[in-house]
Amino acid sequence: MPHISLPEGLPGIVGPMTYSPETTKPLNALAEVLLRTNASDSLTQAERELIASYTSRRNDCNFCSNCHGAVADYLFGLENKVVAQTWIEPGTAPISAKLKTLLAIAESVRIGGQYVTPEQIDDAREQGATDRDIHDTVLIAAAFCMFNRYVDGLATWAPEDPAAYTEMGKMLATQGYPGTVATQPV
Repeated sequence: MPHISLPEGLPGIVGPMTYSPETTKPLNALAEVLLRTNASDSLTQAERELIASYTSRRNDCNFCSNCHGAVADYLFGLENKVVAQTWIEPGTAPISAKLKTLLAIAESVRIGGQYVTPEQIDDAREQGATDRDIHDTVLIAAAFCMFNRYVDGLATWAPEDPAAYTEMGKMLATQGYPGTVATQPV
């Protein structure tokens, strides 16, 4: 049961965003820029969503990890199971060595920003990470710590069936975050 009166039937971040529409637009705009607008050949939308999902999973935020995991799965191709493998053991997941080093940075940010080490940055650079990749990884991880705490701090609910996230993932992957581009509500 949520800690405050939220609209019924709206899972995860959707309930608080409906409750507080004045904060919805900037929060969705931040997600849009971090996960879609800044995507490039160097750090793709799928990889960005995986960083968000991985950070959320490590924060025990079921809604955000499953939602953004569904986006990443859709973008990587559902048959690849990249997200599930990364959640279990990023070191052996079928992702690039560069992305593995960026996930290590995201994990350190999740614990606390001062836990990111020069060695982690050097490792990421050795694997081809650019300054933009490192910057965006740190910002994605930091932002998702905030999103996770928003969702779980209000005790929102998350669907238990992973299939419930499939359509959500497809919509976010193809249409973006509501209120930032021509989209329909989540």
